[in-house]
Amino acid sequence: MSRDKVVADAAAAVADVERGASLAVGGFGLCGIPSVLIHALLERGAGELRVVSNNCGVDDWGLGLLLREGLISRMTSSYVGENKEFARQYLQGELEVELVPQGTLAERLRAGGSGIPAFYTPAGAGTMIAEGGLAWRHGTDGSVAVASPPKESRTFGGREHILEEGITTDFALVRAAVGDRHGNLRFDSSARNFNPQAAMAGRITVAEVEELVEPGELAPDDVHLPGIFVQRVVLVGSTDPRAEKRVERRTVRPAHEGTAPTSTSASVCRR
Repeated sequence: MSRDKVVADAAAAVADVERGASLAVGGFGLCGIPSVLIHALLERGAGELRVVSNNCGVDDWGLGLLLREGLISRMTSSYVGENKEFARQYLQGELEVELVPQGTLAERLRAGGSGIPAFYTPAGAGTMIAEGGLAWRHGTDGSVAVASPPKESRTFGGREHILEEGITTDFALVRAAVGDRHGNLRFDSSARNFNPQAAMAGRITVAEVEELVEPGELAPDDVHLPGIFVQRVVLVGSTDPRAEKRVERRTVRPAHEGTAPTSTSASVCRR
């Protein structure tokens, strides 16, 4: 069997993602998202996708593109605040949403990829995450059609912990700065957020890479994710508009020549 995992293009890399498939998708905000593979899924048009990702992009980029076309039926996320279409679909009962504390989500993905079926964590203990009753899906009248179930709890060291299950998915889509033909990957700075964990959770993991090198060119200490977790590698071109690295929210301070910046409550708290 060849160890060369490079496929021709993004379309070929996701050609077997069928309707109803589950996907773990890496990235944080718009940083490190597999945007080329997401566009390939958009063109493929497979719907009823069940997606696990820290967030769901924005209205016109990332997973938000799939959401806009009605291709996602369920999201497991920790933050969804930058997407108006997400809020509309959730509140109108078109989308099922499981909100998970961010660290718990990362550990559920890592645990699933490591063969750990479940683990105990103090995060969420004593809240509705533990007690159940969170609205996973609304009815068209605004009622709760599907509610989260209660979680098993135990006390360790005098502190309550709740049981969280590891996550595995049919596919995982990630983006790396550098990859080799064997699937070894290196991520760049904060683009490393959620990408290694998502890659571990997928039964079939597809990595889009900005630079493709030969086996051995990546130093062992530079490998953030070993190729055993990756089944397919696709090289994305720097001039491909689908590979654009967008900024989710630009926050710049207006220039007021000769005046000091206005003090805000947030800046006061940071002092």
